[in-house]
Amino acid sequence: MAFHGATRSALSSLMAKKPNVGGRLWTRIRCVPMASAIAFAAFLCMEAPAQWLNYPTPGTPRTPDGKPNLAAPTPRTPDGKPDLSGIWSGPGPGSYDRNVTRDLSPADIQPWAEALYQQRVRDMGKDAPRAKCLPDPFPYYHMVDLARFIQTPGLIAVLYQGTTNSVHRTIFTDGRKLPENASPTWMGYSVGHWEGDTLVVETGGFNDRSWLDIEGHPHTEALRITERFRRRDFGHMDLEMIIDDPKAFTKAFSLKIPKTLVPDTDLLESICENDTSVPHMLGGIEIAKLAPEALAKYAGLYEYGPGRQATISVAGDLLFLQEGTNPLKLPLAPNSETNFVERTQGERLDFVRDAQGTITGFTFHARSGDRTAVRKGTSAGDRKQ
Repeated sequence: MAFHGATRSALSSLMAKKPNVGGRLWTRIRCVPMASAIAFAAFLCMEAPAQWLNYPTPGTPRTPDGKPNLAAPTPRTPDGKPDLSGIWSGPGPGSYDRNVTRDLSPADIQPWAEALYQQRVRDMGKDAPRAKCLPDPFPYYHMVDLARFIQTPGLIAVLYQGTTNSVHRTIFTDGRKLPENASPTWMGYSVGHWEGDTLVVETGGFNDRSWLDIEGHPHTEALRITERFRRRDFGHMDLEMIIDDPKAFTKAFSLKIPKTLVPDTDLLESICENDTSVPHMLGGIEIAKLAPEALAKYAGLYEYGPGRQATISVAGDLLFLQEGTNPLKLPLAPNSETNFVERTQGERLDFVRDAQGTITGFTFHARSGDRTAVRKGTSAGDRKQ
């Protein structure tokens, strides 16, 4: 079973095959990275005994038909603070989890960080932490993953289901400060305090081995992340994440991440077992390097159909595909003069030429099916944001 992201729908049929004995559903995820064109996308997952699912969560307000009432008032602790406890989901993949810099301008990223990002795209992520069974990017856990918050008077524990590994954080709310000169870690050290009904969490002490997103934007040990959690009602929580790393970026920037409560379920256990026989994950794909003037020939406006536009732009040694109003731009590394490979999913894009060698369109071989576009113009930006 190929596995990329522990989505509930993708696992529902798998879970249904296992008996529910005494309220326990026998399902677990064990992931092994396999030789693949895309290090981030290819894992072999197997089933093993695990947790409860579809078990009613005590204390959940419900509508007359028995469904959880996510619009009910925010629950509170005895001291009057919002209680963040529960299992929360992010908005899902395909946004900041892939590119945290999508809203930035070129001047906002340090040149060395942009160059390293482009190199990681050209390498198809062969040195990505996930390819080595190491933790995913910090923002990824909030965007794509399920997380259980356990709130106590002096600390909040956050348990992430994980795609490759289940990881956890401890947010101390007892008034302590962040440690100085602490040993760098993958998830950092976190302390929190309340500003009204908003929990403000400061995290530092990261190592520089992790990535900020799936595509490969780097950071340094100077990274500081501020999270502002506000539970609006029973089932909805607003999260603003502020990323500040002056050695990798020229300014701090923020991400807005809506979170939704997922009652009546449980976390699955994710375990990645490293396949040391596959030191590189390229799977035979060879990445070419085209001159800037060659790449510029592809830049322009394309159309899948009436009102369905796509834009190809250039940045450095890469092309970027932006579809419709979605601000996400997919990085494309050249496999040949007309064939390009999308970094994360391994999807391919083939450009079409006429008899005079002019680019007239392309076919995007996406996982959801092929999409063919006709070229409509030549104006495009030179940035992936």
